[in-house]
Amino acid sequence: MTVVVGYLAGKSGTAPLNLALGAARTLRSSLTVATVVPKPWTTPSPARIDAEYAAWADQLAADSAREAQRYLATVADGVEVTYRSQAHRSVSGGLVEVVEELDAELLVLGSSSDGQLGQVVVGSTADRLLHSAPVPLAIAPRGYRSHASVLSRITCGYPGTPEAADVVKRVAGLAEQFQVRLRVITFAVRGRTMYPPEVGLHAEDSILAAWETHAREALAQLRAEGAVGEQALLQVVSGNGWDQALDAAEWEDGEVLALGTSPRGDIARVFLGSRGSKIMRHSPVPVLVLPG
Repeated sequence: MTVVVGYLAGKSGTAPLNLALGAARTLRSSLTVATVVPKPWTTPSPARIDAEYAAWADQLAADSAREAQRYLATVADGVEVTYRSQAHRSVSGGLVEVVEELDAELLVLGSSSDGQLGQVVVGSTADRLLHSAPVPLAIAPRGYRSHASVLSRITCGYPGTPEAADVVKRVAGLAEQFQVRLRVITFAVRGRTMYPPEVGLHAEDSILAAWETHAREALAQLRAEGAVGEQALLQVVSGNGWDQALDAAEWEDGEVLALGTSPRGDIARVFLGSRGSKIMRHSPVPVLVLPG
């Protein structure tokens, strides 16, 4: 068993390494640091250019492995770490190849450097993998570093719909595999322009309260049907906007937020809907997205 983390020298930072290391410790598995280097085109070119291109790709892989090794040597006690270079036309395609060849349990990426520290920002590689990863995909917030050496809890975002119960069951199975506690949350969000001004805040409060009652009933039904065990924590968290709702959820150090969709035919691929994308954007903890 292994956890694969995508890493590139000078770009990724240590956030994905920290998350992947915590996951590997939790799963009691090894860690594979994978760097995808560009694959040469097959069109004829002068031999000197081919040699220079190959030397540059080899140097990129070596620099990435050296940089990751320098950091992990100080924090990866007890975890077997290997380094892998994969040539491919795209980073996402190369990482999928590594995951499939190694039969990995989890793929970890960092956030794009475009976002703020502490924010989960989906870059171009993560965006492609959200639609093609064959295993759960974990994305670390920018600058992520946990004081916990292992993952502490998995929180499952549950929209309260019957078809999403399958996601909760799969996350519960994942929590059991990781041997961590499980929490299931339904977010009740009042949009900043939820209703026109003439309707009034009282009507908004009434509608939100009704939705919270429905959400609690849906969560109770999950337990009654055996989708989650008696030890799972079930919560409804509300807020004015997704940012306030996510902030109100009281996150633990070492916690991850799991999202997913119901299965889409026979294709085991990650796919995230609009609601999940909003939750991911405001999550203060790493996000784990399950294949559909």
